[in-house]
Amino acid sequence: MTPHRPKNAKPAAKTLNPAGNARYNSATALIVVDVQNDFADPAGSLYVRGGYQIIPAINAEIRAAVAAGAFVVYTADWHPPLTPHFVSGGGIWPAHCVRDTPGAAFHPALSILGPVVRKGVHGEDGYSGFTLVDPKSGRKSSTELDGLLRKHGIKKLVVCGLATDYCVGATALDGARLGYATRVPRRAIRAVNLKPGDGATTLAELRAAGVKVVA
Repeated sequence: MTPHRPKNAKPAAKTLNPAGNARYNSATALIVVDVQNDFADPAGSLYVRGGYQIIPAINAEIRAAVAAGAFVVYTADWHPPLTPHFVSGGGIWPAHCVRDTPGAAFHPALSILGPVVRKGVHGEDGYSGFTLVDPKSGRKSSTELDGLLRKHGIKKLVVCGLATDYCVGATALDGARLGYATRVPRRAIRAVNLKPGDGATTLAELRAAGVKVVA
């Protein structure tokens, strides 16, 4: 489901990023987390309530980042059909974002203006854009994201997308741990809230870790 866009949608969307270009410069990266059909579309297998509704705010962040010369990068779940991450393999989640399926594709309303870092390619738990975890052994490994950011001279991060209490939160916490000054814009995220209040709890954890939660 893609919300109807009136002809004046682009100017209106600018109001969804009140900070405008002040949030961005050439040392900043915008990380857009997992805005894929299985999460953002109501027909998706793991739909995050209100997921598609934040896409205009995310696109406004993307426009502001590009206009300021910032780096834009996207993360995406890209799971094999069988993985311990899924209920069918002993995990907690229904099958979602299986590679090369419509559910794994980015939502069609999302602007794509940068490279993509794929997570969970070999069946790992891929909550953070920076870190993969073997669901059986617990062994951690790194994605290419940190190296990509360092290559572009990035010092600051803005993290948005889906979902607050899982992949957005994990990515922002890892970003802060790795020494990046990290911000999360509230209007460009949504939570799963598997348990009531999970999203709010995650935002409190982010603040405690030094991440700035902003408008």
